[in-house]
Amino acid sequence: MKIESAFLIGVGIVFGCICLIYWFLSYEDAGTMMLFGTCTLGFLPGTYYYFWHRRFRGHKYFFIGKTDRVVGTRPEDRNDATMEEGAGVVATFPGSSIWPFTLGMGAFTLLLALVFGVWLALIGGSLILLALVGVTAESRRGGHH
Repeated sequence: MKIESAFLIGVGIVFGCICLIYWFLSYEDAGTMMLFGTCTLGFLPGTYYYFWHRRFRGHKYFFIGKTDRVVGTRPEDRNDATMEEGAGVVATFPGSSIWPFTLGMGAFTLLLALVFGVWLALIGGSLILLALVGVTAESRRGGHH
């Protein structure tokens, strides 16, 4: 995760510099806030990846039973790695679920409540609560296979 964190933190630094230059040259609020948001979208995942890279020191951890076993560094984080070392099964991905879409629609409806009226907050809050209960129930029973 060293490369990913460096890339995303670099994106945050570049857009942070552009944001400062834009603000001092234009004093325009909307564009400055959009550039600041882009800067934040680089820093948030970048610092998260950097935290996990520092915590595991670039090692893969497999949880077998109650013990942690170090398998080795990722090929992406080593300078002497070959293309063949990165081949194979990448990972397992979660199955399809309706709950992230429901959560997004609830958040969007909650945001629309700021524009069109508080009554939409009831619908948005209900959708968010439904999505949280649904994803929790689905994760407990294993979802669809």
